[in-house]
Amino acid sequence: MRTNLRRALTALMTLFALASAPALAQSATGVKGPVPPGLPNRLLVGLFEEAGQNWMRDSGVPWDVRYRYFTKGWVDNWGWGPYDGAWGATFLQESFTQGYIAAPVFYQLFSEPGGGEGESLAKVQNATTMRSYFNDVKLLMQRAKEHGKPVLVLIEPDAFGLLQFQTNSNPNAYAAVAATGMPELASLPNTVAGWGLAFLQLRKAVGANNVILGIHVSAWASGKDISCCSVTDPLQPEVDKVVNFLKPMGLGPNTTGATYDVLVGDPLDRDADFYKLTRGQDVWWDASDLASISSRSFNRYAEWLRLFNASSGKRWVLWQIPLGNANHRNINNDGSARAGYRDNRPEYFFGTLGDLHRRKFANSGVIALLFGAGAGGQSSYQNDQATDGQPYVRSRAGSFLSAGGLTLPAVGTTLPLPGSGTDAGTPGGTDAGTGGGTDAGTGDGGTDGGTDAGTRDGGTGGTDAGTRGDAGTDAGTGGGTDAGTGGGTTRGYGFESGTEQWAASGGQLKPVSSSTARAYAGTRSLAVPFSGTSGTGVAVVTNASVPRGATVTFRVWIPSGSRITAIQPFALEGAAGGWRYTGKWTGISSLQANAWNTVTVTLPSASTTPLFQLGVEFTTSGSWTGTAYLDGISW
Repeated sequence: MRTNLRRALTALMTLFALASAPALAQSATGVKGPVPPGLPNRLLVGLFEEAGQNWMRDSGVPWDVRYRYFTKGWVDNWGWGPYDGAWGATFLQESFTQGYIAAPVFYQLFSEPGGGEGESLAKVQNATTMRSYFNDVKLLMQRAKEHGKPVLVLIEPDAFGLLQFQTNSNPNAYAAVAATGMPELASLPNTVAGWGLAFLQLRKAVGANNVILGIHVSAWASGKDISCCSVTDPLQPEVDKVVNFLKPMGLGPNTTGATYDVLVGDPLDRDADFYKLTRGQDVWWDASDLASISSRSFNRYAEWLRLFNASSGKRWVLWQIPLGNANHRNINNDGSARAGYRDNRPEYFFGTLGDLHRRKFANSGVIALLFGAGAGGQSSYQNDQATDGQPYVRSRAGSFLSAGGLTLPAVGTTLPLPGSGTDAGTPGGTDAGTGGGTDAGTGDGGTDGGTDAGTRDGGTGGTDAGTRGDAGTDAGTGGGTDAGTGGGTTRGYGFESGTEQWAASGGQLKPVSSSTARAYAGTRSLAVPFSGTSGTGVAVVTNASVPRGATVTFRVWIPSGSRITAIQPFALEGAAGGWRYTGKWTGISSLQANAWNTVTVTLPSASTTPLFQLGVEFTTSGSWTGTAYLDGISW
């Protein structure tokens, strides 16, 4: 009884505090940049796992991503195999077979001959070293292309920051790129900027359009560590310094016709109490939602992420997130229960206020949380028991993922922030939400990661189905009947009467129109013209009355000579469906030019109707002003 009273009082106090506190700044136009094609439109959660291990598979949790370092020697399995990248190919396939997106962390520069981190610039200036190095990059791209499924490649943690230091923020400093003699790199400048572009160029040369490239951004790259030490310095000037350095390296438009797909950051590489107890350094972050952005806090880091997203137009992947919680014993991890050091990051994202914090970081542009120790002796997901005896990350993240996760904000929007619950993510705090034991009024609907449909957007995605697509409307107008289906009733879009409320979204596309230039059936289709800007644009319709569990068929015409690299037909449910995203990524190698391509998307049996959005994402690798066409969209 006293416990329930304490929870109720704490919840009320937290509600008052959140209501009266100055909120984190929000962009006037919301989150910038699309989620890269090939990745689900929801917050991904993943773990580090060695090749050949099966803990993730056997955990019973539907993890999204499996990452592993690819260090110098991966190409021939560190001398135990042929020099053909077979070890890497095995990791990719093993991850996919177990149900995960493979995420190689390409971390090779520091183990190349010639020194360590301090010699990063000297290494990239050595043509012999760089020729061998970029041949390994090329082989990774080739193996990823053969894999044929989305592969998230995180490029060189800390190397970009070290090169900024060692060049005094000069991307035009010399580096051996064209000088390597590799024909694929012949058009690139022999500069540090060219070094960054080489990864994009090799992906393009190989045709590995399924590879999603992440550029690593260190929190200290500007010369001031915004995450632990320079906590009172304004953030925007530090963001600008790094963005300006990285733009010619592939963050901005360039001669390759492509840019990096995501930003990559690591909130901390070891547990916070490891630093405190073994090195005398205080790197704990204040988890309070009232913390100033001019303090060492999650709020400051989230604001740095948001400013970077706004300045670059790219979303974030956070990786190597420490696994310590308040119940660890602050000892070197020997595998025994609760061995490892304390931290508060898992509790911040999966404790009682986890839903609020996940949404806050999603609004800063974060699309993935990947957990793993950056060094030996740290806390691990294999023995991170909470006070209830359950493995912390497995049980809490498992509840979140099994409940459907969190749909990410669309470009130009932000997610609503819930404002109830108790904050268990502070240093030394306890987790009030022990896998579902808290009462339903404490913020996550009684479960860590669960949602209470009555407290958040319960009705915003669903309007009255009777206002759309009544059965007697014109064939192909979003709910009409098609008399030519052998007696059955087919609903969909044929574009015979106009655009049927379809529209273009994103600067890559011009306004859509009904056109007689192509037709899959009838005399018209939807023309989707491209503006000449590379990236991802979307042709979409809202409130499509697609039945639960239906299979939606899309017909897409791709002209020859286009710069389209992939399409992704998709369905996005509204709030009632937990903003669930179902898509079918299809690379250009699987599509036929100058022909109608058929791609189907099958919705979950428990999907909600009407859909919030139904559409097709188009991704281009360079400037192109042609037109694609949609027609015969049916279910």
